[in-house]
Amino acid sequence: MSTKVVVLGAGYAGAGAIPRLEEELGSDAELTWVSDTDYHFVLHESHRIIRDESVKNKISIPVHDIKSPSTEFVQGEVVDVDTDEREVVLDGDRTVDYDYVLVALGSDTAFYGIDGMAENALTLKNRDDAVQIHNEVQQAAQEATREDPAQVVIGGAGLSGIQSAGEVAEFRDKHNAPIEVYLVEALETIFPPGDAEIQGTLRHHLEKADVNILTNDPIVEATEEEIKFDERDPLGYDVFLWAGGVTGPDALEDVEVENQHNRLEVGQDFQTEDERVFCIGDSAVIDQPGEHPAPPTAQAAWQAADVVGENIANAIQGRPLKRWTYEDHGTLISVGETAIAHEVEIAGMDLPVRTFNSAPAKVLKKGAAARWIAKITDWQRAFDAWDVL
Repeated sequence: MSTKVVVLGAGYAGAGAIPRLEEELGSDAELTWVSDTDYHFVLHESHRIIRDESVKNKISIPVHDIKSPSTEFVQGEVVDVDTDEREVVLDGDRTVDYDYVLVALGSDTAFYGIDGMAENALTLKNRDDAVQIHNEVQQAAQEATREDPAQVVIGGAGLSGIQSAGEVAEFRDKHNAPIEVYLVEALETIFPPGDAEIQGTLRHHLEKADVNILTNDPIVEATEEEIKFDERDPLGYDVFLWAGGVTGPDALEDVEVENQHNRLEVGQDFQTEDERVFCIGDSAVIDQPGEHPAPPTAQAAWQAADVVGENIANAIQGRPLKRWTYEDHGTLISVGETAIAHEVEIAGMDLPVRTFNSAPAKVLKKGAAARWIAKITDWQRAFDAWDVL
């Protein structure tokens, strides 16, 4: 009887793992791919939709263009993983049996217990979210005047927040719209994971784009009309996007393996304490040398997806599992039409300039997304998406 391998999720981790699993498993296993959407969405370019809704068509890739015909696809929302029965529970009381399961369900937005945040803030975790933000920014602009401009507020000045603020500014400039853009960060600096050099560069480009930056004061409450701070006066808004952090999906809350805030704890081999359950991507807390786990980033998911397929095949055959170590290849961030590159490697070599922008950085950022699309499909599709990346 064939071994049943089930992959949960069509994000970077799941979509990247499917071709590798097909290659590693061949005809020795039955492979099933489960996702609540029938497409893979290039999430790190989702902010582009805020400016232009049509971008969604170029960065949504049907699952049937990624998987082989022999891989079964099941569309449904995962609500639980029952490790005792070895079955995935879907909406509608459906179940999918497994011998081995790869959990790659991504993450949800973390609201940190801030009053009213979950009820009143928009989030940017999928294609529908991006379209909703675009529509609300567009509507707010249509209803605003020069004397009473629309206020668009982005909470959280990490990668997603910065790129979203840049796209709202581009929308404003493209349409000559009466919009004021605010980027709010609880900590003293924007882009907290970065060093002073990249933080300063990003601030310069955001301010050049007329984005108002408010730092060093946390949001303590969000109502339908304004956000309240610990110290400064409340800030009214017409559109409020919260991009302040990630937590694991609710579907993993009751899974009986060690977890942190619904993110499953795994070793460097991606195996949980249940040898039949593997996990990568934002759903996982992946052990690494040193004090910190692998970061919940697209770059980390891409790398892990290359290894996990081989490890699941090794587990089935009783062979030793590979240990994976995350390699940081640098940071690529867009602020509207401008791209900033920081500590980027090319072919394993550091570039002579640590931080730069303009055309070379833009080509690198486009190239990273194009390579990903080509990797899971083909270069023609990547070329077709180039103009919107």
